[in-house]
Amino acid sequence: MNKRQLLFIRNVFLFTFTAFGGAQAHLSLLLKYFVKDVRFISEEDLLELNALAQVLPGPASTQTLVGIAYKVGGLRLSLFTFFIWIIPSAAVMTFAAITFAKLDQKQKFTEILEYIQPIALGIVAYGAYNLSRRVLVSQVSIFLAVSAVIATLVLRNAYVFPMAILIGGMISSALETPQEESVIRVKLFSNINRKKLIYFVSVLLFFALLGAIINRTSPFSLPIRLFENFYRNGILIFGGGQVLVPLMFTEFVEMKHYLTSPGFLSGFALQQALPGPTFSFTSYVGALSMRNFGYGLTGQILGGTVAVLGINLPGLILVLLIVPFWEDLKKVGRIKYSLSGINAVSVGFIIAAFILLVKPVGFDLLAISILISTFLILNFTKISPTFIVLGGVLLGYFL
Repeated sequence: MNKRQLLFIRNVFLFTFTAFGGAQAHLSLLLKYFVKDVRFISEEDLLELNALAQVLPGPASTQTLVGIAYKVGGLRLSLFTFFIWIIPSAAVMTFAAITFAKLDQKQKFTEILEYIQPIALGIVAYGAYNLSRRVLVSQVSIFLAVSAVIATLVLRNAYVFPMAILIGGMISSALETPQEESVIRVKLFSNINRKKLIYFVSVLLFFALLGAIINRTSPFSLPIRLFENFYRNGILIFGGGQVLVPLMFTEFVEMKHYLTSPGFLSGFALQQALPGPTFSFTSYVGALSMRNFGYGLTGQILGGTVAVLGINLPGLILVLLIVPFWEDLKKVGRIKYSLSGINAVSVGFIIAAFILLVKPVGFDLLAISILISTFLILNFTKISPTFIVLGGVLLGYFL
């Protein structure tokens, strides 16, 4: 690896251990670590990758990060980045499932992380402010962002996310595409390695077919069934963790009874206090499911591993398939001008998330002060979020 790629990996580690606040905060941190601090890609490229991830099934933050890595160093760096990003939180959540009996003694852990929530809210506010200034530059984009905020707050339904993204892209494409560009035809597949295309599609279908076959012929092979369950969800889920969690609760708690409601909710509460991808929560569900069916330590680790890989593989394969010819794809006028609407809706989601997340804070003056201080530090200084998060942990430990 060259020096630029090593520097990129360093920033991936920094991002991984400071990415609190869910997908809403992740985009602002991606902007800081990979555009502002070191210009690995342009801001326009980042927003385009984020828009692409929003319309693909799977974890949007993971797909955006992997897309950045592909642009910086190709397939090898993107896969290395993927594992750096998912392993820490997946390992913690697997360990939490293995020691589930001790989760009711997590009071000290909760106290230590007490101030992480207002810091995460400060990061979300910083991201919403900066992205609003860059994305909301037309009447159409402002209208779409405001509509996304209202729809999210009023409907409170997980399927608002994919529907709003689709509608936003269609509206901006219809209203902003110049007439002369709307009829341009581009040979999208002129620069595509067809063998590579067949390879990616074959891998995607192979895992889906394998899971389905083994699920029918080996009903007692729980690890394989878990992989099939999570892989199927990874293909079907749009909208990130906001959609994933309620669907998993319905399938694994209410329908299949792989784990209990208290067990599920305890793990989800722990996930909210950790940095990293929300999709790593699947490793907890997989490991605890194996534990509840009598599997030992090795089986539980296997359950956590197949779950987190199963949920991430479809999105990973899709983004690695599309990013290589993304430059050609963007030349289609309708697609290019739909991106502004998709990004406007994404900003609306971030603003709505901030409103929903800040409500529980209420009139807690200390939390509000930490939130505002985090925003001001990020906006007016070059202090890394890493040090702010560490400061919050130390504050919770000593107070």
